[in-house]
Amino acid sequence: MHRKSAYILFLAVLGLLVIGIVMLFSTSAFARDSHGDVYFFIKRQAIWFGVGLAVCILAALMDYHFWQRTWWLWFALALVALSLCYFPHIGMRLNGSRRWIGLGPVTFQPSELAKLAAIVFLAAWFARREEAGSNVLYGLILPLAIISIPAGLVLGEVDLGTTALLGTTAFVVMFVAGANPLWLGMISFAGLGTLLIVASRISERMGRLAAFLHPQNYKDDAGLQQMQALIAWGSGGMEGLGLGNGRQKMLYLPYAHTDFIFPIIGEELGLRFSLLVILLFLVIIVCGIMIALHAKDRFGLLLGCGVVSLLALQAAVNIGVTTSLLPNKGLPLPFISYGGSNLVACMFGIGLLLNIYRQGILEPPHKKPVAMRVRVTPRI
Repeated sequence: MHRKSAYILFLAVLGLLVIGIVMLFSTSAFARDSHGDVYFFIKRQAIWFGVGLAVCILAALMDYHFWQRTWWLWFALALVALSLCYFPHIGMRLNGSRRWIGLGPVTFQPSELAKLAAIVFLAAWFARREEAGSNVLYGLILPLAIISIPAGLVLGEVDLGTTALLGTTAFVVMFVAGANPLWLGMISFAGLGTLLIVASRISERMGRLAAFLHPQNYKDDAGLQQMQALIAWGSGGMEGLGLGNGRQKMLYLPYAHTDFIFPIIGEELGLRFSLLVILLFLVIIVCGIMIALHAKDRFGLLLGCGVVSLLALQAAVNIGVTTSLLPNKGLPLPFISYGGSNLVACMFGIGLLLNIYRQGILEPPHKKPVAMRVRVTPRI
């Protein structure tokens, strides 16, 4: 199974990318009204896909220990990029959040870089300190204090979903590294309480939470997206209305090409294709875990687990939001939703997994020295 995990992983990612391009072509039918070109989203996504493919190939070919040696550089770069979101004329404020920086026609979401930098930092930190799990200072306090810096900057952008995603992924890596589960659980509850307190002071976020609890009372404002998403699911049924025949993308469902593209898949292609998307994500998770478990060293194990956790949690949150199982978080569906920053970050993560697989195959983990495998026959 492990020998074929990279090939299965590649096919699963390719399947999601194809579904994403097809559905983006379908949902962008009305881009002419807002951007003057019906192929506007397709063209931009194709450019970002080219960048993501180049980044994926680079990460797959370059020794992943390079990121271990230079983690501080990427961590500092992520902090600088996050800080630029707060500068006028550089940071872009959209829908009440400062999540993007704009350089001419190019916009970038620094939180995507921050998530990857945080994973690399934690993997490098615990790879050098194998016994840190039993040490409260080095196994809990210091790494959390360092991770809280980018998390705080993301929280200041009013991006609660990405903050929770970054924190949860960090806790998964720390758990795999051997951190005390009891302490992690206590800090998790404290972090959740902090997010709820912050959300309670932001009227828009409280509106989303109230819309999640009482969707019928907010179906025309804060709960519009999730109500329209449910209508899309109901309209599609098992077989779907047919590719291109969906109605919710006709400006009824806001952001149908980004965060809420999954209900459009259900409306046009039906429940079967929706379950196929979930199956492909499960395949990526299983293959990613197999690759991480067969990494040749501790850094590869932690790095692989971090990448898999990041992809799995983001997909789970998006699917949960679009099926009204979770409050609206504003996270895209990996490999499918429109958005260049997230696509490039996800492709980079896949490249890291492929590199971990290549080195694990060339140099299997826990390889015993030849002297230990020689059977010694005692003399009589």
